[in-house]
Amino acid sequence: MKKVLVMITVLLLSIGLYGCGAAEEEEGNEAENEENQELVMGLTTWTSTIPPTEIVIDILEDMGYSIEVEEADIGVIYAGLANGEIDIYMDSWYPQQTQYLEEYSDTIEQLAPIYEDANAGMVVPEYMEDINDVADLIGKEEIVNNELIAIEDGDPAMDELQELIDAYELDVELISSSEGAMLAAAKAGTDDNEPILLYGWEPHSMFNDMDLKILTNEEHPEFFNGSSVHPVVNKDVKEKAPEAYELLEDWTVSIADMEEMITKVDNGEDAEEIAQQWLDNNPEWLNNN
Repeated sequence: MKKVLVMITVLLLSIGLYGCGAAEEEEGNEAENEENQELVMGLTTWTSTIPPTEIVIDILEDMGYSIEVEEADIGVIYAGLANGEIDIYMDSWYPQQTQYLEEYSDTIEQLAPIYEDANAGMVVPEYMEDINDVADLIGKEEIVNNELIAIEDGDPAMDELQELIDAYELDVELISSSEGAMLAAAKAGTDDNEPILLYGWEPHSMFNDMDLKILTNEEHPEFFNGSSVHPVVNKDVKEKAPEAYELLEDWTVSIADMEEMITKVDNGEDAEEIAQQWLDNNPEWLNNN
């Protein structure tokens, strides 16, 4: 009889321990699932980054993800993607940012393009009628004060601009600044109808706001020969957030829509409201996810 009681006691204890273990495992799984629902999105200060980031945040939050935004310059964004501190970045320009993609190829992945046929390069106002190709600047650099005003150091476009200057042997200095400072200088110059040389890319509101044009580049077409813009993710995203990964593989937006949204951002409209307006006009992205 005692042996029977001992066996029953041991059995009950085993069941109790198993139940505790199962509960702890379930709690652990829930904690892991909750952790997997948190995603960090990188954000640069470029206006081209803001609309796609805000739209994808809205969609991912609707799908149940909790989103944190980390704002930094492009080099820090890619380093964060590589070490897992940032999960997603929505404004990777190819081939301009190839150096980062190659440097961190073991831990990051570039997905299908959001939009293609984006253009970039040296930019002047339309009223500079005699300057239409980069070669037209040769010997006339003084009209733009021997300066090319561009964006911050660390962006791969700065290296390509310097290579373009060297290829044409232009007597201009590449001036690094923020996007905002560059555009302010351009606005001041165009308001006074003065010649000015800067870096520009489409889609961007600068072309509508200041009536600018991108110079052609017939002698050295290897520079700024069209771009595609992609999401880039840490490679763990595919496993830890498969629905988010699937969305990012398929999500696209037209350059016309991007230009319209960027113009609204530059005019001071709220970025979240702009994203919601786009989703209202494209409900399939919410309905299908």
